[in-house]
Amino acid sequence: MTADEMWRSSGLRGEYEAWAFGDAPDELAALVLSGRKTATASAYPVYEAEGEPLPKAGEYSVILDSGDNAVCVIRTTRVYVVPFRDVSAAHAFREGEGDRSLAYWRMVHEAFFERELAAVGLSFHEDMPVVCEEFERVYP
Repeated sequence: MTADEMWRSSGLRGEYEAWAFGDAPDELAALVLSGRKTATASAYPVYEAEGEPLPKAGEYSVILDSGDNAVCVIRTTRVYVVPFRDVSAAHAFREGEGDRSLAYWRMVHEAFFERELAAVGLSFHEDMPVVCEEFERVYP
């Protein structure tokens, strides 16, 4: 199913973005679909480098898998920016990955952010701002 097809079948109205998670899109989309993943995090400097606006509470997104197939629709409920070193254990738990611990979150996200930042000519550091986004699955 395409993003447009899922959006129409959801009965929701208005605008939406369609995107896949940057690392392990199939696994992470499945975690959202199961209800285990209700948050995500992005490197703020990448938004700046690419001139992209930050997500906002109330926005809808169709989550895609690695084949651009629509998996589900989410609504962003909260967005805030904190330094990497200050991301909370509660946020790490909401991300739903691995054992849901902050130690696991830091390990996988530091590696992910290093790759993301290198692609735009930047480097990772613990004070780097992180965009923390919380969401709810609204369809199906």
